[in-house]
Amino acid sequence: MAENKDIYTVLLEGGQGEIEEKKSRFIANIKPVSTEEEAALFIAEMKKKYWDARHNCSAFIIGRNNELSRCSDDGEPSGTAGRPMLEVLTGSSIHNICVVVTRYFGGTLLGTGGLVRAYSQAVKEGLKNCVTGKIVTGYEFEITADYSDISKVLFALEKADITPENSVYADNVKLTVKVAEGACESLMKNITEATGARVKFSEKKLCSFIDKDVSQT
Repeated sequence: MAENKDIYTVLLEGGQGEIEEKKSRFIANIKPVSTEEEAALFIAEMKKKYWDARHNCSAFIIGRNNELSRCSDDGEPSGTAGRPMLEVLTGSSIHNICVVVTRYFGGTLLGTGGLVRAYSQAVKEGLKNCVTGKIVTGYEFEITADYSDISKVLFALEKADITPENSVYADNVKLTVKVAEGACESLMKNITEATGARVKFSEKKLCSFIDKDVSQT
């Protein structure tokens, strides 16, 4: 499914998942990363933690448009671990994410297809235990309204599923809101029409924010 251009998904909290295939254990550890250095440190940390494992394969994606991605088979046959793991991450549409899958060999060779399936499934199991959030690109601005109009403003915000970041009730009411870029003009138009153009809007500032509806993958 294509993502809304104003919204993209990032990893907020990592998780772990494990599968067993013909007595080989595949342990996936997943962590949020924002730079290649952070990914490298996490991979090194997992290799140190699971020093006695035969393989610690890895993959990561960084950037809103997946500007940076890397993967490693760490000794497994070429294309049987890192690439399938990276494809699972890409398919999840989650950004700023790194996964390391540790394999403890169980004594039975799995073959090329078996390895691809096992490493892919391990990543999917790990993703089930992660927490993601929607990052929205948009604008922050103030809405200033008289008390006689505030109910109309709040109704328009509720209809747009927007909760004010801050509210100040004094001689008038000032609400600070953050709105997705694509919804901003429509919201301002609706509020202006509902109040007979009696409200004032401050200058808009570009911003990014986490959507309030955070859910597990």
